[in-house]
Amino acid sequence: MTASADRPDAEAPLRASLRASRVAPFLAMDIMAAAAIRDRQGDGVIHMEVGQPSAPAPRGVVEAARRALESGRLPYTDALGMPALRERIARHYRDTYGVAVAPERIIVTTGSSAGFVLAFLSLFDAGARVAVPQPGYPAYRSILHALDLIPAPMILRDEDRFAPTSEALRALHRKEALSGILVMSPANPSGTVIEPARLADLCATARDLGLPFISDEIYHGLSYGVPTETALKFDDDAIVINSFSKTYCMTGWRIGWMVAPPWLVRPIERLAQNLYISPPYLSQVAALAAFDAMEEAEAIRLGYAANRALLLDAFPSLGLGRTHPADGAFYLYADIANLTDDASAFCRRMLDEAGVAATPGLDFDAAEGGHHVRFSFAGSEQDCVEAVRRLKAWLR
Repeated sequence: MTASADRPDAEAPLRASLRASRVAPFLAMDIMAAAAIRDRQGDGVIHMEVGQPSAPAPRGVVEAARRALESGRLPYTDALGMPALRERIARHYRDTYGVAVAPERIIVTTGSSAGFVLAFLSLFDAGARVAVPQPGYPAYRSILHALDLIPAPMILRDEDRFAPTSEALRALHRKEALSGILVMSPANPSGTVIEPARLADLCATARDLGLPFISDEIYHGLSYGVPTETALKFDDDAIVINSFSKTYCMTGWRIGWMVAPPWLVRPIERLAQNLYISPPYLSQVAALAAFDAMEEAEAIRLGYAANRALLLDAFPSLGLGRTHPADGAFYLYADIANLTDDASAFCRRMLDEAGVAATPGLDFDAAEGGHHVRFSFAGSEQDCVEAVRRLKAWLR
């Protein structure tokens, strides 16, 4: 019997495209899947592997969504998002940073992930090299690879507090011409906040080199005693990407935004119309209410601050070594070189034997990540206390 035209022969499996093959697995998600299996078996895992707040979305957010559901109709919106939400985000920049941003420059996105896809597609042609931090969020590299773009690692150094510098950017550009730069502050996995003067210098350097400047500000609102400044303060043409996921505990709502210069809005709109049609209506209604929940958001941030202090105090006695600055976000990136240089095996054993899930550093740094582990402290205080107890028994 011959195979039908629409069903390949079993001995001739479909092959993934070369583009898809270049996309590395997201190890944090792999660990989360393995931990979920143990959860279903009743093993009681402490989840420190993904940046997922344990707190629910603010009450006003849930109520706004409930009212929208009860209306019985969840329509498409404009591809760029609901006008009321775009106006409210623009007001947020004025109130929080003292920066005037026209609502017409706001693009509401299906999470920050869609913002990166739209930014990269609208700015770069295939083969373009984009500077990205290393260690850094792994999806930057994977999205760039998927779009036939080239991530150029910008190595972050201890002496710079694991923040990018203008000198590093210029050196990378001299080595082989760049087409753009992406930075993140507060950073994942390090938690580093780029101090305002350095951020201003980076913006100026990118402008001098003729490079679009993309600023991932998803963890703004989550810092601990240090100021966070938007890149828009220093470069009106910066492309800023943000989300409601972290500060407002809305990860699964998949709603974010970007700020683009006026000349880029229409190209992004055309892409958004065809790729997404529009962001989810229900999530947009909910997001509009999030800005009125700052009191709840601040209470959650204070909880993270307490978790951070608890772990920073406990980790040295556990032998987990030096951590990166952790100025913001909700991660500790721990150097475990004194224990192992195989962080992947270490994390598998830690999950299997201690019931603590964390992410191996190879997700964030292909060169040095073998002796780093990222722990998220976005869970409850009880989870952090229990994690320390289990790790102390396991590492004794």
